[in-house]
Amino acid sequence: MKMTQKTTKTWCLRLLPVVLFFISFVTYYCSHSFLQSYGGASKYLNSSKSLCGGWVTQKKWESLNFNISRQTQLFLRLEDFFWREHLSKLALPYGIKGSEQLLLKVLAVIANYEVPANIENLDCRTCVVIGNGFAIKNSSLGSVINKYDVVIRLNDAPVRGYEADVGNKTTMRLFYPESASYNPSLHNDPSTLMVLVPFKQQDLRWLKEILYDEKRVRKGFWKPPPQIWLGDTRKIRVLDPHFLHQTADRLLQIPLYPKSKQKPVHPTTGILAVFVALNYCDVVHVAGFGYPTSKNQKHPIHYYGYDTMRSMKDSYHDLSHEAEALKRLEDSGAIFYLHPHT
Repeated sequence: MKMTQKTTKTWCLRLLPVVLFFISFVTYYCSHSFLQSYGGASKYLNSSKSLCGGWVTQKKWESLNFNISRQTQLFLRLEDFFWREHLSKLALPYGIKGSEQLLLKVLAVIANYEVPANIENLDCRTCVVIGNGFAIKNSSLGSVINKYDVVIRLNDAPVRGYEADVGNKTTMRLFYPESASYNPSLHNDPSTLMVLVPFKQQDLRWLKEILYDEKRVRKGFWKPPPQIWLGDTRKIRVLDPHFLHQTADRLLQIPLYPKSKQKPVHPTTGILAVFVALNYCDVVHVAGFGYPTSKNQKHPIHYYGYDTMRSMKDSYHDLSHEAEALKRLEDSGAIFYLHPHT
């Protein structure tokens, strides 16, 4: 009798991992199948908090094989970067070497380096990154997008007039001087964090001149940045170059500093924003990503304006490589698209 009980107990213990795996698989499959139905995103969002900290989220991070922590500090802070024991060995855009004095002056004025407490203290952060691609046009996703805890937008992409497709809530907007809007209040909430992505020293110098109301230096930009900026300086943040470094090195695996004869390639603001979201959020959804597959160089690339594929010809980005990286993230379950895409 004792042997029978012992044998039964042993078999139960052996079967337990199999049962747990089966339950986890069924849970994942059901949730994934539910997501595939277009238009079901809003229903899923209402229950997405149940996925935080669960098996699906854990497998998501394991599949990425990244050293990601939910407690990540996104923005540079005066008190914990300038006097670090080990200063950065890399220059912009992947480090701060050589830009310390500019950053010292910029961060001294900003004086606020945090994400608002109502977001920081959430048990589960649901986030959506809105790309500027043509794919989101006529999607009617606006009401769905507005339900996320964190809505991340890019550059100077407009909101007014496009609310039905892209929503009107903005938590963070990543930009650089050439992509800055002179009046952020036109297409952002009053509480929107304006997150500067410094690609070069001139970007930090531009911000310093804005903050200190100094004479503007126009040299060093591929496109003239705004000479007047009407935004709330209390909402400015400077993204830690660590995230661009990790996006390039670990996600895209591109040369950080190519040889002199090679054209430099940097991540787009869009894929950088996705990587930032993966570090900070529990649930990461995306919309408006992907460029047209059409060979027609006159095909519009944004949901707004008149830029076409021809305008991307001489860019410092490898768009096909980024598309492959996004596909890997999607296949692993790390991100989910809110609309059909190719």
